[in-house]
Order: sequence, then structure tokens, then C-alpha cells
Amino acid sequence: MNDLQKRTWAEISLPNIRHNYEAIRACLPAGCRFLGVVKADAYGHGALPVAHLLQDSGADYLAVSCLDEALELRRGGVTMPILILGHTPHEYTETLIDNDLTQTVSALAKAQEYSEAAFALGKKLRIHIKLDTGMSRLGFLCAGEHFAGGVENVVRSIGLPGLETEGIYTHFAVSDEPGEDCEAYTREQFRLFTDVIAAVEEKSAFHFPIRHCANSGAVLHYPEMALDMVRPGLLLYGYGDEEGKLGLRPCMRLVTTVSTIKYYEPGTSVSYGRRFVCQRRTRMGVLAIGYADGLPRILSNRCSFAAGEGFAPQCGSICMDMCMVDLTDRPEVHVGDEVEIFGAKNDINALAAAAGTISYELLCSIFKRVPRVYL
Repeated sequence: MNDLQKRTWAEISLPNIRHNYEAIRACLPAGCRFLGVVKADAYGHGALPVAHLLQDSGADYLAVSCLDEALELRRGGVTMPILILGHTPHEYTETLIDNDLTQTVSALAKAQEYSEAAFALGKKLRIHIKLDTGMSRLGFLCAGEHFAGGVENVVRSIGLPGLETEGIYTHFAVSDEPGEDCEAYTREQFRLFTDVIAAVEEKSAFHFPIRHCANSGAVLHYPEMALDMVRPGLLLYGYGDEEGKLGLRPCMRLVTTVSTIKYYEPGTSVSYGRRFVCQRRTRMGVLAIGYADGLPRILSNRCSFAAGEGFAPQCGSICMDMCMVDLTDRPEVHVGDEVEIFGAKNDINALAAAAGTISYELLCSIFKRVPRVYL
């Protein structure tokens, strides 16, 4: 990036992503595949650069949320297998097949639609079956009284013409959260998942080549659930390993610059709504970042950013394109200097807690107008 264009940017460490991939891979059982989740523009890190890095590093699969994300990768030269986790209308079956994409199937009705479309084309659509074991989102119902019906619907789905069933998976709801209740819930989801697979395979004489359920939380806390493939998402980008079990490294640093500095007298109100009033003579800096860049407005008056040799409290309502910080105690900070929103000096988890959210949301909220600088 041209130094004259510097306003706000996100520094992405590709070496750290590679390090995290290798650290996660090293803890997997022999033969276990690695699926890298690159949906939502690789959690804000840039889907294409991350996908190419994983492809070159020997990862086995990628996962995206929707067809548009998958096609972006194919157009960008990514050739490795890609699983679409979300729904794709059956009208795009030919596009899925022609681009060698794997589609999630979450209900018998959807399987029938894909089957009819693929059969009419005289082609095969590769699919992964999704089971709802307790996330209460996408997936074949199979818990409790739905068990027998769920097994039957999966059996019928995998036997349909035009479909090539490669895998089956589920998603854990609380594998990343502590406590006995969360552990019990996760283990019950896993038990149900494996019970359904056993029942389907016994009834159909079909064997699923790839069984996968281990998201980031399960990779860390339930390694015995790795099965045939794991799906680390946030973990790949260096977040979620608070105990340092795997020695992962955060991969994004969000940086802005000081646009101007002014001195305000006590009693001066700052920004929209006059929600901050100076209590002393204040050296106020204006930063070139706002909610249109992905800095949540709810953080107004609730956080500090790393500036100079310490931290500068954010003051007043965060605006669309800028926000203010108190630099009175940071005389070493001047116009044009860098201020770290989050990164090595300012923990993203603390920022997320102040916003009442999770680090996922902050990473995915960094808008496209913020350039990514790859290190």
C-alpha cells in the first residue's frame, strides 16, 4: 500500500496462518483430513490469499457459506475441493457440478430436488449430508422421536440418482464453552451423530468416506471427535486458543492513523449526541476509522486503543468514518501516527467483550473499503 494512501488498514500475517495450520495439523490423528473454513472472506482475512495458502500447504478441503463465495475461489484459481455449508437453490445444480463443488444436503426434499436436476443433466452432484444433532439450524432432524425418521430420510437421500454422497457432518453448539452442561451437550451431540451414521450404514450397506463434526472448539477440547476430517474456523486465524494449548498466533492487526489533534477546554462536548463532555483541558485526537470500516458504534466510550507507549480512551459516539480518542496522557502521539485498534498490543477479545459480542463478529465486520496488507 502506498504510504500516501494510509488511512486505516488491516495487516494480515500469512506466515502466522501457515503456522496455525501446521500446529493444528500436527495434533490430528494419522489420516485425518483438514478442512479450512474460509467463509465470510476467511473471517475478514481475505478468502483468496488464505485459500491459496492452504492449497499450497496441503490442506484437503475448504468450506464456504454460499455459492458466490465458492465461485470467487474458483475464478481466483483455487482448484481444491470446496464444501458449501449453506443452502444453494436447486436451479444452480449445473453450476455446482460444472465448478466441481460439494453441496450440503440438509433435508430429503432438497436431496430430491438436486437429484432430479442432476439426473436430467446426466451428471452427478457430490454432496455431504448435514445432521441437526442439537444446533437447531440446518440439517436432517434426528433427535428423540425423529431418530427413525431421520435415519430413513438419510437412507433415501443417499440412494437417489444423480447424487454422489461423499460425507456426513454435524455442527456443535457449545464445544468452545466451558462447564459440565456444555460438555454433556457436546458429548450427546457426538453420540447422536455417530448413532445415526451407524444406523444409516447398517440399513443401507453404504459407508460414508468422510465423517466430520470437529469445529474449532472440538479440535481444542475434544480431540477424540476428529474422525475423518476437522473443520477449524476461528482457530485457524489464531483466536480461541486462550490457554495456548496449540501455540497459535493471531493473524490480523487492525490499524488506523491520527488525522488531527485539537485542544478542548473543560465542558466541551464531543461527537453526535454530546455523550462525552471533557472534564479537563483535553488533547483530543481524531482517528480515521468509524463504523463504516467495521468499528462498532456500540463501543463508543467503552474502549481504549493502543497508541504510542500506552492506551488512549475512545471518547464520544463513534461516527461513520472517524472517532475520537483522548491523547492528553499520550504526548508522544502526533498527527499521522499509527493507532492499533486490535492486535498484539490490544487484545481483540477485550474489545469484543466491551462490545458485548465475540471476536468472530469484529473480524468479519472489517469492511471491504479497509485494505488488507499481507505480510
